[in-house]
Amino acid sequence: MRKLYDWCLRMADHRHALLVLAIISFVESSVFPIPPDVLMIPMILANRRRAWLIAGVATVSSVLGGMLGYAIGAFAYDSIGQPILASMGKAAAMEEFNQTFVDAGFWAVLGAGITPFPYKVITIMSGWTGMPLVTFTVTSIVARGLRFFILAGLLWKFGPPIRTFIEKRLGLMFTLFFIALIGGFAVLKFL
Repeated sequence: MRKLYDWCLRMADHRHALLVLAIISFVESSVFPIPPDVLMIPMILANRRRAWLIAGVATVSSVLGGMLGYAIGAFAYDSIGQPILASMGKAAAMEEFNQTFVDAGFWAVLGAGITPFPYKVITIMSGWTGMPLVTFTVTSIVARGLRFFILAGLLWKFGPPIRTFIEKRLGLMFTLFFIALIGGFAVLKFL
């Protein structure tokens, strides 16, 4: 894993770094273990004027990769998962989980898209549970856009001094933001 991480960092200086970022952002949304942030941070610090372009490439590629994850969930479940669960007598339990996930799907995709929770898990589950593709796509655009453009904005504004904060605490800040957002909506619902 460390070699893969080091390779991502080396690619930040490559002349085709944007293409590498697009590929990593795409595959991270469904199968790749290392988030695009690892590549984005040194790329933006090397050329802060390109921060918005870098965030845009990461967002578009990540959402497209999320659609691949969605397709994996949709097709793998139908062809493999469902028959196995049915043979075990668990089809009804999975249908109940399916409905629960679809009902909370917007929040699940938003949360995974901006927090350190692996986005690929939610992309695959979204397809597996049959979440409406439009809901999944719009929420993915919002979530991934927030994550990557906030990261780009912080690096653009503060430069290298903010790097340590981002690498150590930005995931926690996104998680707290998401919890506060859900809490705010819950309070409004009961008022």
